This record gives sequence, C-alpha cells and structure tokens, in this order.
Amino acid sequence: MIDIYPSTKNIDNYQPVPSPFSSFWMAGYECSDKLNAFGNRVDFLNITGHIDLVYEDYAALKNFNISTVREGIRWSFVEKQPYQYDFSTVLHLMKAAKQHNIQQVWDLCHFGYPDDLSPLHPMFARRFTALCRAFLEFYRSINPSEPLILIPINEVSFISWLGGEAAGTTPYCKGNGWNVKYKLMQAYIEGVAALKQLDNNVIILTSEPLVNMVPPENASEEDFANAVVQHQYQFQATDMLCGRICPELNGHPDYLDIVGLNYYYNNQWIINSSNFLIWKDEPKDERWRPLHHLIDEVYERYKLPVIITETSHPKEDRPLWIDDIAKQLVTVLNNNIPLLGVCMYPFIDRPDWDDTITWHQSGIYDVVKEDGKLKRVLYKPYADAFRAAQQLLKKNILVEEAVGWS
Repeated sequence: MIDIYPSTKNIDNYQPVPSPFSSFWMAGYECSDKLNAFGNRVDFLNITGHIDLVYEDYAALKNFNISTVREGIRWSFVEKQPYQYDFSTVLHLMKAAKQHNIQQVWDLCHFGYPDDLSPLHPMFARRFTALCRAFLEFYRSINPSEPLILIPINEVSFISWLGGEAAGTTPYCKGNGWNVKYKLMQAYIEGVAALKQLDNNVIILTSEPLVNMVPPENASEEDFANAVVQHQYQFQATDMLCGRICPELNGHPDYLDIVGLNYYYNNQWIINSSNFLIWKDEPKDERWRPLHHLIDEVYERYKLPVIITETSHPKEDRPLWIDDIAKQLVTVLNNNIPLLGVCMYPFIDRPDWDDTITWHQSGIYDVVKEDGKLKRVLYKPYADAFRAAQQLLKKNILVEEAVGWS
C-alpha cells in the first residue's frame, strides 16, 4: 500500500491514508455488455477494439505514468449457461496487465446481465453471488495474495433508473426504479458478504454517480423540498450496502472500503426536467456547487477514502474540463479529504450505447478505422491538458513519487 500526504496548513495533524492503488491517476476502458434501448447486446470491449489492442493500450499508459486501470469481466459473456463460467477473455486481459505491470480494478457487473437474467428475476441474487465466488476462485488461481479491488455492480443508481424508470435496458420498466435498485442491492450485498467471508484481502469499491439536484428558478417551497429529497436519492445504494437503510438486506459498514464517485459535466440537474446546469457559465448559476463541495458532503457522510471512478467530457471541451477538475482536486486534498485517485473514463473513446455509429470523442485517444482496422489517435489538446493537470497536483500536493503523479 502507498501513503499519500495532502499538503495543508495543518499538515502536522494529518494522518496518511494507505492507498491500495498503484497510481493516483487511472485509466478506465468502457466495458459495458448491456442490452441497449433496442434490445441489442452491446460489447464495448470489442467495439472499441480494446480486447484485441489491450497490449498496445497498456503500453500507451507509460506515456502518462498510469499503472492502475478499470476493467470489466462482461458477465453476459462469462456466464453463457447458469453457473458455468468462461474467464478466458479475463485471463487475456490479465496476461497483458502482467506484461506491462498494470494493476486492474475489476467490475463484475457493468450494466450487462446474462440473457436469462434481469435484476427482477428471483434467482438474480443467487446467480450474482455465485459469480462473485467463481471470479474470486479464478482470480486467486492467478494472483494468490495481492489485494483484489472489486466494483461488484457499477452505478446501481443509474442502471436502476435506466432499466426501471426509462425502459432503456433490462428489465425495460417504467415506474419501477426503486424495486430494481432494491433487487440489485440485494445481490450486491449477498455477493460482497460471500467475498468478504472467503477472502480478507478483497477491497470493495463502489462506483456511483455524484450529482447535485437543484430546484428550478423561481422555485416554490415544495420545489426546494423536492430537490432535497431527490438529491438524497444518490446515496440510497451506498446506504443500503452499509446497512443504514433497508436493514433486512443485511448490509454492513464493513462491506464498503472505498467510495467511488462518477462525475461528469451534466451531473448537476434541475429537478423534474431534462435540463442541467452549465458548468462553463461565468458567473456560475447560484445553484451550482463546486466538485469539492460535493465530495466534502460524501466524505462527511461515510468517513471513508474516496476516488473519482469516472470523469470525462466529449469533444473540444475535454481540455477545459480536466483543467477545472484538477483545480477542484487540489482543493479537495488540501481540505484533508482522503482522495486516493482519479480515473479518466473512458481513456479510449467509446460510441453511444443506442447508436454505436456515433462516437462520443471523450477519450485521451480517439478511435478511427483505417483499412478495416481500429486505430488509436491521440487527441493532443486533451493529452497536454491532462499532463498539465498531473503537474498541477504534483506542485500543490505533497505526495510520494510512487503514486505516479508526475
């Protein structure tokens, strides 16, 4: 483990927080295997070419001093038949990581479920728990003793809305978001309980949206009250995991080790609308909250280390976004918040789930097709801004060189 030391006026009173991550800056590769709005299975490890170009993708990380990545196992591909598992693709990714000395953080469920399952299926929790056990056994056959960092189910808050309220994926419901969330967390908790019982070297990391829900302009008292309630919804999944709500699910504080937060340019919403606050506006909307305020709120709630598990911006504003994020991170760390890392997600561009012809242009590398083959093209303005962000943090934060902030 690596100790990081935020530089503050009260540095003598600060206790270093051990970090299980090999580098502070991380790269995330889009790994969703979900059924999209049209009922079609997407496979982003293949669509982006990462499964074939993983050795090349990992080699490129050295240019940015990154040695920790987020990957996903693709549950729907691993378990084609109930309780029968094929981890060959995962093994392929693990071999590439060994060759390039890369640490992998694994998503067990990144929006996709086997063809015969949905969160509302009566066997969903049992099947997911069995997957957790099977993956742990497989992983330990390759890496017997090193810490295993797992995200059991990615963005429960989002996928329960998409599948339970917007009918955008399995189980294609409307008005059923809470039930979908509840069933996902039942599986999540049972899976974590099994993992923790079998192996005390498993580290559970969440990956949930970090949002700010605000009332409309000229809001009524009811609007303000509703905004407060909707803002609190973002904590339900993590509160269930910790046993704060729904005690019948048997959540427990020990089931959460690090709080992961996904933060994008459109994460500050005006309630009961499809509109969000514009982060570039100057002066900012009075309802806008800086990222460091939102992270403070999370830390005060859970008193656990945090990481930014996802952040990015599409197209030409990528450099401006990472510049703004870096400035916020300096404030977070100098406020003695144990922030252990930031994952650039996606590091390699990805297309839209429902329109796979349209690419988001949100990565450090764009993807083009030449002579029938996918090719990575560095988006230099973003790469330069990312390196500048790394240097900004290094200049303003006292940190061990091993964390990889240079």
